[in-house]
Amino acid sequence: MLAIVNSMALKGLEGYLVSIQIDISDGLPCFEIVGLPDISVKESKERVLTAIKNTGYSLRSRRIIANLAPANTRKEGSKFDLPIALGILIASGKINNPYLEEFMSETIFVGELSLDGKVGKVTGVLPIGIESKKLGIKRIVVPKQNASEASVLEGLEILPIEHLNEIIKYLNGEGYIEKQKIKKFKLQSKQMYKYDFSEVKGQENVKRALEISAAGGHNCILIRKSWLRKNNASKKLTKYSTRHYF
Repeated sequence: MLAIVNSMALKGLEGYLVSIQIDISDGLPCFEIVGLPDISVKESKERVLTAIKNTGYSLRSRRIIANLAPANTRKEGSKFDLPIALGILIASGKINNPYLEEFMSETIFVGELSLDGKVGKVTGVLPIGIESKKLGIKRIVVPKQNASEASVLEGLEILPIEHLNEIIKYLNGEGYIEKQKIKKFKLQSKQMYKYDFSEVKGQENVKRALEISAAGGHNCILIRKSWLRKNNASKKLTKYSTRHYF
């Protein structure tokens, strides 16, 4: 049986949809992940199978193939643990619901699994949520530790979970997950400045560096290098000096 679960990968701050396709068939027992996964994704095999076992679901020794499409982009990180586990459970018949296909097509899943089935925090939930909205995704299932980060996204249903068993029961229609409340806030600044960077002609790289420094609260130092020549009796000495501006 074939199961498809949607997730999201990041390239910098840009997200792109990853379709996790799980096929379970008869044959020599194995578990292979294809689709250009890195080491952290390949290691998810042991985490996923052990988490499923410790959640209370036994799997027969079968041939399991997980394809992370598109196959021409590298997948990295532990965020694919949860969708891979759900794909295996769906393909093996442990999750069954007449509305499952529609629900899965409108949902993004991200989360790292521990060996006891707990869903751990991952990075990049905010850009993943932003890209999900652009693609018309209706909801995103995230670790509870990431719920606050995702709560700033209006128009997207956030389902936070702490354990794999929660989402299994929810998909089987046997449990309920409370939606994360959306936080609404407005950024307002009444402070006006007489001068700004529009007064500075050129120096685009410097201005960009200062903007990033101010936005992120980072330290910044600008250095101007100049050559000073001084006469010293019979010969000229060249001294190298630097002036620092903070």
